[in-house]
Amino acid sequence: MYRISDLILSAACNQPNAPALGHEGGEWSYAALAGEVETAACGLIRMGLERAGRVAVYLEKRPETVISMFAAAHAGGAFVPLNPVLKPRQVEYIMGDCNVRVLVTSAMRLAGLADALSRCPDLRTVIVVDEVNGDPPVIPGISTVAWADFLAAGSASTGRPHRVVETDMTAIIYTSGSTGLPKGVVLSHRNMVTGAESVSAYLGNTAADRILAVLPLSFDAGLSQLTTAFSVGAHAILMNYLLPRDVIAAVARHRITGLAGIPPLWIQLCQHPWPDEAARSLRYITNTGGAMPRATLDVLRENLPKTQVFLMYGLTEAFRSTYLDPAEVDRRPDSMGKAVPNAEILVVGGDGALCRPGEPGELVHRGPFVAKGYWNDAEKTAERFRPAPGQDPAIPVPEMAVWSGDTVRTDEEGFLYFVGRRDEMIKTSGYRVSPTEVEEVIYSSRMVGEAVALGVPHPALGQGVVAVATAPAGQPLDPDGILAVCRRDLPAYMVPLKVVEYDRLPRNANGKMDRKMLARELEGLFGEGQG
Repeated sequence: MYRISDLILSAACNQPNAPALGHEGGEWSYAALAGEVETAACGLIRMGLERAGRVAVYLEKRPETVISMFAAAHAGGAFVPLNPVLKPRQVEYIMGDCNVRVLVTSAMRLAGLADALSRCPDLRTVIVVDEVNGDPPVIPGISTVAWADFLAAGSASTGRPHRVVETDMTAIIYTSGSTGLPKGVVLSHRNMVTGAESVSAYLGNTAADRILAVLPLSFDAGLSQLTTAFSVGAHAILMNYLLPRDVIAAVARHRITGLAGIPPLWIQLCQHPWPDEAARSLRYITNTGGAMPRATLDVLRENLPKTQVFLMYGLTEAFRSTYLDPAEVDRRPDSMGKAVPNAEILVVGGDGALCRPGEPGELVHRGPFVAKGYWNDAEKTAERFRPAPGQDPAIPVPEMAVWSGDTVRTDEEGFLYFVGRRDEMIKTSGYRVSPTEVEEVIYSSRMVGEAVALGVPHPALGQGVVAVATAPAGQPLDPDGILAVCRRDLPAYMVPLKVVEYDRLPRNANGKMDRKMLARELEGLFGEGQG
């Protein structure tokens, strides 16, 4: 298999009637799903999708979301999954940044996007997956097509997908950086296929697995629930949950064997009882997106005594990097584990030399999961994607590795431990939040003199977003007004939990805002954070 769509097509050849995808009581076999993917790919070709053309998907988890993404890849284009909680401001930026030609969305979402889409000069077509109440909004230069008509055109098309090889781009996943707006991580077919094969190998996935997909498909970890399932012919069930107990009920109802989560979800789930049928079926759980608190881990293991726990570390730029074997959880529950299959993890000091056990250094990931860089951003790509250390200088084209920016150390047995982050990224609820992006919205309110956004330890979220601000000249600070603007222009996970007023913001020797000092002063704002 060399294309991500081959994960579905290959399973359809081997087990056409096996269940591939479930959603709200409906079920799609591998044969049916493969047929829909091929038809939708032909529809995109008929629309004029060029090789590597971008198709954005702005939907909650539903079958059309999966079909659209894999169809774009099968056609020889690239899909851009947009987190459904994003607001028009972020959707407009991402679509403009990577020159999206086709958008797949719902009627309700389209109604709120009309103004933003009018400022996306490359957009030509919007495919609407459900019924439109009344006439769809008229956006000059953009045609609106119903999903059924789109598939009908694909069925009648004789067009063939563009020829691709495994190193061609197939997806762009946007992730926040410590400064500026989100960056698009460019992933190849090879990145995604080999990543799925690696994860399914150490999780021991088989066609008998039933995997509940609760994380957003715009996350690499969320998308991985589909690719790992399809790589072995397993059954993926899509879920858009509202309450934690809904997840537990779904595990029991669908006899789920595999469930991936992030620390805030596990913290919530450990506060609810697990029925016997859920505990019996659940073979494994995985954690990523931050360290799982030890107390949470202990409760989960007590509630799920026969369930294996895989503690994992990864970054969008290299999919998965490490995992802790469940057999080691009792001995070293704070460890990130060791490298996943088909990857090598190096700990590199500031002088470029490999670190000794116990010596902190930067985590560097090499191997076939390493992404192709950041879309249209050579400068940031050069900062993060650099030659892997220790290569023979006689090799004329060096292998590139991801330099994570995270500080780690190893013990004498080679197990890795997280130490800290070099950048100012806020990690909340499994999301990476750029403080600059939050600050831009706060400044747009014109309600502050100066402002800084930062992450403060939070017992449930990992970090809580906090805005520190001074009042504008001659006016009092209006925290409620600032938060109202943030709620209007930012997705919920980026909205500050509190606005803290300072008379003057501290600065370091270089005249820059002293974020480290502010973080220390506010460390106990939400009580004890995650350990």
